[in-house]
Amino acid sequence: MVKQSVVVMMVVTISIMGGATGNAMRVKLKAGNWGASFEGEKKETLTNLQFYFHDTLSGRNPTAVRVAEPVDKTKSFITLFGSIMMADDPLTETWDPKSKIVGRAQGLYGSSCQQEVGLLMAMSYSFSDGPYNGSSFALLGKNSAMNPVREMPVVGGTGLFRMARGYAIAKTHWFDPTTGDAIVGYNVTLLH
Repeated sequence: MVKQSVVVMMVVTISIMGGATGNAMRVKLKAGNWGASFEGEKKETLTNLQFYFHDTLSGRNPTAVRVAEPVDKTKSFITLFGSIMMADDPLTETWDPKSKIVGRAQGLYGSSCQQEVGLLMAMSYSFSDGPYNGSSFALLGKNSAMNPVREMPVVGGTGLFRMARGYAIAKTHWFDPTTGDAIVGYNVTLLH
């Protein structure tokens, strides 16, 4: 009888431990009238996006404008250190500026490096077409703009990309050094 009791206790203990371990990912928060419950058991989705970013500083209708610049421009002539740009850039399906617009990149970027052309980017990439219409992700990080390929972190999102994290690989497709206009291809991997 004692052996049976010990076996039953072991089975119950293992069941409780297994149940606790199995529900370790389950998070339930209750916050009264000002909050909602969150069940953390949803499987995450991996999404890969490919699009082109058109940053136009020249012409009659620029999509990026300088909103701040350094006091002494001679010291930052090459890197543009201290310059800040505000952008509302179209995102398209292909490198062709006349291709279908799928969204916009809105935010700011500033030259944050004295030794190289390095931009601190704080941008929201919002989609206005297709299955991701109404969704966005936020990018915040350094863009070593003169490197052929660079990687930047994705730090959040909205809509289908709510709570997203991931990375963006950017590769310059075309750049005009006279005007600063550029077309940049993006491959973005999101976990959400």
